[in-house]
Order: sequence, then C-alpha cells, then structure tokens
Amino acid sequence: MQARPLAIIDILRFAASAHATREIVSRNVDEPLWRYDYAACLRRAAQAAGMLAAMGVASGGRVTSLAWNTHRHFELFFAVPGMGAVLHTANPRLPDEHLVYTINHAGSRVLLLDRNMAATVARIRDRLEHVERLIVLSDRTCEGIESYEDLIAPHPDALDWPSFDENAAAFLCYTSGTTGDPKGVLYSHRSTVLHALAGGLSGSMGFSAFDVVMPCQSLYHATAWGLPFAGAINGVKFVLPADRMDGASLDELVRTEGVTFSGGVPTIWTMYLDHLDRTGGDTGALERVFIAGSAVPRDMAVAFDRRGVAVRQMWGMTETSPLGVVSAPTPALADLGEEDARERIWTRQGRMLFGIEIEIVDAQGRPLPHDGETSGALMVRGPWVLDHYYRSEESACDAQGWFDTGDIATIDRFGFMRITDRTKDVIKSGGEWISSIDLENTAAGCPGVKVAAVAGVPHPKWEERPILLVEAHEGVALSEAQVLDHLAARVAKWWMPDRVIFASVPLTATGKIDKKVIRDTYRDILAS
Repeated sequence: MQARPLAIIDILRFAASAHATREIVSRNVDEPLWRYDYAACLRRAAQAAGMLAAMGVASGGRVTSLAWNTHRHFELFFAVPGMGAVLHTANPRLPDEHLVYTINHAGSRVLLLDRNMAATVARIRDRLEHVERLIVLSDRTCEGIESYEDLIAPHPDALDWPSFDENAAAFLCYTSGTTGDPKGVLYSHRSTVLHALAGGLSGSMGFSAFDVVMPCQSLYHATAWGLPFAGAINGVKFVLPADRMDGASLDELVRTEGVTFSGGVPTIWTMYLDHLDRTGGDTGALERVFIAGSAVPRDMAVAFDRRGVAVRQMWGMTETSPLGVVSAPTPALADLGEEDARERIWTRQGRMLFGIEIEIVDAQGRPLPHDGETSGALMVRGPWVLDHYYRSEESACDAQGWFDTGDIATIDRFGFMRITDRTKDVIKSGGEWISSIDLENTAAGCPGVKVAAVAGVPHPKWEERPILLVEAHEGVALSEAQVLDHLAARVAKWWMPDRVIFASVPLTATGKIDKKVIRDTYRDILAS
C-alpha cells in the first residue's frame, strides 16, 4: 500500500475539487455577510500561506489567531498547517494573564486578530515576548494594524503545498486553566485527519453533502470540535456566525440559510430556545443539535424534540481533540422501545466510537463493570488522545497509554457512558456521595431557570453540603420555594441543597460552569 501522509490541506483540496461550488457563508465583525465556496477558500488559503511565508513563518513556526467563527479564521485552519506551521487558536475569553501566558508559551511570532480584539491586544501587547507582527482579520486597517486583505492580495492564489511527516504538529490548543496555568495540547496532521474521518461517521455527527452546518462551538476551542475538517470532507455548506451567538442572531441564520446541523454548549441553546419561546418562532430546517461542554438538561432535550430536532450529547475534552463519545442511537437500543431509547440518549453523554477506547477503573486502577450503575475514574486512549502536554517531556498517560480524564462515570451494557461528576466536584456529605451534575440538571428543569450550578462547600457537621446557584431567565420572578418544591419531588431528601442563591453563574473561558469560583466565593456560607 502507498504510504502517503495524512495532511490537513488535502481535506480542503478535496473539498475544492469534489464540492467546488458548495457555499461557505460568514458573518464578520463590522462587515457585510460574506459568501464564497470551497474553491475560492482554497485559493485564499494559498494567498494567506504566501503572506505568512513572506513574513518569515517557516515549517514548525507558530502563528496565533485571536478570532471568532469567520471565513478568514476558517482559511487559517488550512493555510497555517498546510504550509507546515502550527496554528495556536488563542481563547479570547481567558483572563489576561492566561491569554498572555498561552501566546508566550506557544512562542508565536505572528498574531492575527479580529477587529473587536484590538483593545484586548493593545492591553497585553507589551507582555507578548515573541510577537513581531500583528494582522487584523479585516478588509481595512484597525488602530494602525495592517489588514489581512491588503496583505494577502499580492500573493498567488495557487500553491504547491509542501509534503511532510503526518505526525508533524498542526494545531496548538490550550486548556482553560481553571487550576494553574493553561496546558498546551499539540494536535498533529495525523490525529486531526483521523478525528475528522471519525467525526463524520453515522455513529457520530453523520454528515452528508446535503447538510448545512453552523458551528456555534468556537473555532478557538479544540478546533470547534473538528467541524471544519469533518464538514469539509463531506462537502457540507458552512454557516459561520462570527461572535453573534445570541438567540435572535442564531435564529436568523438557521432560518435564512437552511441550517440542518449545529453544535455548542448548553448556555447557547438555552438562549436560542428562550428566543423561540418569546417570539413564537420555529427551528426551520434544523434537524440535529450536538451539545457538549456540560451535561444536557433533560428539559432542553425535550424542548428540541417537541420541535422535531434531535439532540445528541457529546463528551470530549481538549486532550481528546475533543471527540470522545456521542449519544447516537443503535438497533440494540431501539429494541428497548422508543421511550427507553430516547431517555438513554438524552441522559448519557454518548457511546464509544471506533478509534477511541473508554474504560472506568477503581482507585487501584482495576476495570469496573459496565453495568450502568458502578462508577469509576474515566480513562481514554486512542490516536487523537494526547500523550504529553506541549513542552512537557513527561507522559500524561499510564504505562498502557490510558489518560485519566478527571471525570467520574458509568458505562452501561450498550456502551453508553454517563458522567456523574468531575473528581474535584463530587460532593461527599456524611459519608454519602452527591452528584453535582445530576442535581443541577434537575434544577435546570424548573420553569424559569436559565442556568443552575451546584457545588459542595464545607459544613461543620456533614463535611460538605451542596449549595445551588440559580440564574433566572430575564424578566422571570423566581423564588427559593419554587426551586426547592421542584427539587423535592425529584431528588432524595439528603441531596437537597442547603442554600439556593440567585446570582449570575460564573463560567470558564470555554463556557463551562466554574465551580472553583463558586466554592471560593461561598466557602464560608454554611460555617455557622
């Protein structure tokens, strides 16, 4: 067999040949809607690569993007690794010190930013140790920063793309750094292409050339779950929403562009569904919504189901590129009956995919039964799971290649995995374990609740007790009694939170509930 290396640029080259006229539609910052196709995208990617090469970016060099879900950012996903360099997708929602740390740790010499990132870059510019060039991803200059369009214009729109080892680095993504500095995860061409092939399978996102895909997971976060690559392989139409993820903006794109598939964290879909409820709108051609980042509240899955939209949970992490498991239906599940099958899909993060192995183990590392009841530490391994963090020589895995995810989970006889908690978030009260995830998902089903968050805080008698933060929908008057009445009918008495606090729920830079902040803020609330 031929030993041709797997290369990310070959995905776009294929799409530009097999699906040349399939549209890519993009919102942008302070610009009109942009429309072009895969063939034009490949030409512009060649120009972008030529621009970067002229600036001295060589094979193995690092380039940082600080950008939203736009067509220019999409082009960089192919141009930078295509020329043999590494794209560090910086997370603009990180605190300044973490953002500076990641850019410096990456060692990037070039920083490309969206126009509304200019103030952030101005604030941190003096602390960036290696950055020599700034480029604004726009059709005009901004705050004296050169324009991407002006800079790519002189370069040819065709390129003899270089060939290199498929294990060469392609993307550098950082964890959100809720404890200590963020850690870098370096994706290779091989891992990215294999991840993309798996992502389009019927047991995963199930793409076809008839799909219209709107990624609401940020391009800067684990390459938007690999959607740019899985989608391009299958010739989907892309609809890119820039940074406008509010319910009204997404509703407009869903309806006008015929979106059939989208994905994002639960908070985005809470806003979207709330908008539809308030306006009486419908979901247009939308067929499937993939949700990850936090467990999906059952009521959200029901709300989509009533509108004819299938909800699929996905679990993954930056360290798994991020695809881990997807809650896709199977014949064995269908044999249980429609109601039972849907319940398993809605309440579990997903089932195993070819290419990634999952296992649960006890404190001594021994495998536990896959009975859907026994919980243990969730371990993963596979060709798109990290071996070691960037600039660390020590493996992050055990001797058998298993990576400890930090999650506690069960696996049932159908291969479906359910996260019961994070190791650091599980609540131990009077010798009994309380799942913060299960409790907050139940609370999220209370009418009027926008976001619910549960954390364990010290208690003088019971060691720890749960407290509940509730963020209500705008204009909704919600009382503690209403929330507690809702919970009382659905959870064990000793699971009931000791306090219900109405406040904004803190989120991490990747849109997850930041329980460390909750624990730190309210650690003394039950002290007396």
